[in-house]
Amino acid sequence: MSADGTASVSVASAADTLALTRDVILPTLAKGPIIRRRWAVGVAERHDLVGRAVRRMQRLHERYGDGPLLMRVPVRKQAVLLAPDDVRRVLDGSPEPFAADSSEKRASLSHFNPKTVLISRGEDRADRRRFNEAVLDTGCPMHRLAERFHTVVEEEAGALLARVRRADALDWEVFGDAWFCVVRRVVLGDAARDDRAFTRLHERLRAYANLAFVQPIRHELRERFLTRLNQYLDDPEPGSLAAIMGGTPTTPRTAPDHQPPHWMFAADPAGMTVFRTLALLAVHPEHEERARAEAAGGDPSLPFLRRCVLETLRLWPTTPMILRESRSDTRWDSTVLPAGTGILIYAPFFHRDDRHLPFAHRFAPEVWEPGGAAAQWSFVPFSAGPVRCPAEQLVLMLTSSMLAALLRGARYRERHPAKLAASTAMPSTLDNYTLRFGLEA
Repeated sequence: MSADGTASVSVASAADTLALTRDVILPTLAKGPIIRRRWAVGVAERHDLVGRAVRRMQRLHERYGDGPLLMRVPVRKQAVLLAPDDVRRVLDGSPEPFAADSSEKRASLSHFNPKTVLISRGEDRADRRRFNEAVLDTGCPMHRLAERFHTVVEEEAGALLARVRRADALDWEVFGDAWFCVVRRVVLGDAARDDRAFTRLHERLRAYANLAFVQPIRHELRERFLTRLNQYLDDPEPGSLAAIMGGTPTTPRTAPDHQPPHWMFAADPAGMTVFRTLALLAVHPEHEERARAEAAGGDPSLPFLRRCVLETLRLWPTTPMILRESRSDTRWDSTVLPAGTGILIYAPFFHRDDRHLPFAHRFAPEVWEPGGAAAQWSFVPFSAGPVRCPAEQLVLMLTSSMLAALLRGARYRERHPAKLAASTAMPSTLDNYTLRFGLEA
């Protein structure tokens, strides 16, 4: 009971806390919150670990009902959300009173960009958010450099397909290399296209960030990374985000060079999503033909392919755990959630809750049509509310453009053994690292 006489929120039993930790939190952390561990993604796919986590969340909801559920942990107050309305409330109430810079995020992201907007507060956050939105054209379906970026995508997709035809196979290694050529050119310019060492440096820092609470910050490595980044930013190439950064007003709070590392971090799961969407289209002929017709048409906004990307993110969210932290006591009906409580939103539970969603385990891009089911449920592929990902539209533009370019160039079929079939439920995890396609004329 709180000081004003209201009751505290429900508290999970020790056994349920243990089960939640074992089935939901630990497998998600094992896969890598900042950079994926390939072996763990493979284990999650083979053993249906995300499906097991969703079923655990369903049982907790049936036992405790709606409302935040406090876990019985000794080190900090931690709650998990079990109802869509609560997800909306927390995301709409971010960053105040539900701060986006949770202690876990601060510990992780400080390894490679400690002044990123995602772990900033107050005036720092407002200033850095303004800068991010200005450079990324937040909310605009077509970025101001859309024509230039489409050219980059077409060139890299063409080079990728030429390479694939020589090898007679498309796998993650080949695709990922081409995708990051796109990312470096979009963010830093053509001069960075072949700077794979820069990307590897970024990946090393992210690997340390995976174990943020037990790994010291590699300050020297971080400075090497930022120095290399600033070599591109100090002489920005026209037609890149770096050039837009150079023309965007800053203040002493902005820390502009700490913003692109997060954009490039987010580009990794975007590439995973493109590859997974290609696999989905390959086994859903009706959707594939519609996507091919759109790719061949004249609408550069590619609305159907964007819906396909969003639907892939519903099936396999690349940010499975959305974290917030309450900065003050908050009322939930007749109960109170204490200040300083960490809040966990486990996205796969809300995306795959087959108690309510008849399409939970199938590929259903139609749910993202205006007025579709996605508007009625807590599907949060890019988070939501005031701290929604500022790069959402740019990511959708680049990913759908890459898919369109690939579809114009060839037909793709999974190599045996195939992971997907339209006639069966989509797996709870799709290991993009072991996906392999053959090309058809």
